[in-house]
Amino acid sequence: MWTRKCFADEDKPIQSPIPTEIFSNEEFIPPPQSAQQQRWEARITEMSEQCAKKLGLSRRRFLQTTGGMAVAMLAYNEVFGKTYEVDPIEALDPGAYAEKWPKTEFIFDNQTHHVDVESKWFEATDAGRQAADFLRNFRPNANSTAERLSLLNEAHYIKELFMDSDTMMAIISGVPTAEWRENILPPDKMVKTRNEINQMAGGSQRMLSHGLLRPNMGKSEFEEMERQVKTLKINSWKMYTGSLIGDGPFWLDDEKVAYPFWERSRKLGVKNVCIHKGLPLGLFNEEHCHPKDVEKVAKDFSDFNFIIYHSGCNPTPAGGRRREGAQAGPQYIPWCSELIDIVKRNNLKNVYFEMGSTWNILSGGYGGTDQPAMHFLGQILNLPGGEDHLIWGTDSIWGGSPQSQIERLRRFQIRDDVAEKFGYKKLTPEIKAKIFGLNAARLYKVDVNAKRNAIQTDKISEMKREYDEKPRPSNTQFGWVWRTRGQRA
Repeated sequence: MWTRKCFADEDKPIQSPIPTEIFSNEEFIPPPQSAQQQRWEARITEMSEQCAKKLGLSRRRFLQTTGGMAVAMLAYNEVFGKTYEVDPIEALDPGAYAEKWPKTEFIFDNQTHHVDVESKWFEATDAGRQAADFLRNFRPNANSTAERLSLLNEAHYIKELFMDSDTMMAIISGVPTAEWRENILPPDKMVKTRNEINQMAGGSQRMLSHGLLRPNMGKSEFEEMERQVKTLKINSWKMYTGSLIGDGPFWLDDEKVAYPFWERSRKLGVKNVCIHKGLPLGLFNEEHCHPKDVEKVAKDFSDFNFIIYHSGCNPTPAGGRRREGAQAGPQYIPWCSELIDIVKRNNLKNVYFEMGSTWNILSGGYGGTDQPAMHFLGQILNLPGGEDHLIWGTDSIWGGSPQSQIERLRRFQIRDDVAEKFGYKKLTPEIKAKIFGLNAARLYKVDVNAKRNAIQTDKISEMKREYDEKPRPSNTQFGWVWRTRGQRA
């Protein structure tokens, strides 16, 4: 059975800054906590108790500090093998933590979400009640629909993204519905968020916005495409091939259904297309979330950039069944490896791997000692130009603040034995800088130096400096985790 992660966290002695079990927002089935993850969690408990006593803090408060993050990584290395570059002194000395890892990256989050709907809508319509049920997965500890919405609204989005993390720019995204009035964040409100946060920053650009492209709504959608591009001035498209609206799921390479939309988008000048692949459960048809249709469309529309969200990852039991011809071995990552093979086989230069949710899952002990996060990055980096085709995204704020994911990539390394055995490149600071934001900046024609200079002195940075004097991040990650029957949450 599944239980809500925030309830599971309340039943534990610690709230780790890195999730010690895989949690789901209902887009995939979360696997049970592994024996290695249990040992990791127990070691964090022991180490954090010792460090908290030395510093005169409660264990809960200690785990909210940089020392807590260091402890989580040190414990991970003990259980899973050397993965994170962290020194024991960092657990006790915030200065050592800050000195070793200066926060100079241009972090550009390409997948973020929040909710902007009046609470009465959730109670007045069938669609609203269904949406309310879906949102309970993300903030189920709230006492009412209104409180739940407040924890997912724009103000909380700003706190978790720009105050509790080192994110500098972001793209606001959404999910499709047949009717915009029945959508938790339709294109108009996505653009409203973009404009309001940029205005709040007062002199810098912090936000871009997706539009929502729905080929399964038929050619009447052409008019809506024009409105989003010309009136709303969206920055790129987000689309869901597994969406059940309109005529139902579709394939990117369907010449009758999808190709007219590629032609129309080309005329409108929007060639960055962000496509949900993988994570197939919940609202979507699983078959059409597979990335096999990327091959033909990427060749037929070589002037487009196809940014595959979640990198096509499907960490479910069904996703773990290899399709015919897929590579075998411990380095196989369900569906990701098949997308990598498509890109490699066709030498595709216009397909990009967005890391939202996938990085969070794979870098948190998923798969045990096989170290899937190392294989995921190693396989992509081994593609010709692979380091230029990884796009940073976190799927926040559905699961909470993205800071844990940021810290993990900063300190993550492919172990020497794994790199030597499989011929993987090591992750250099230059490669990590590309992943964190330089690659996406290139796609969106963002002048990084100009943006960085403007952001350093804008109003949001000023707010963050004040907030950092007494930060209070929540280490709870939201969603669902697996429990066997009779097992306590």
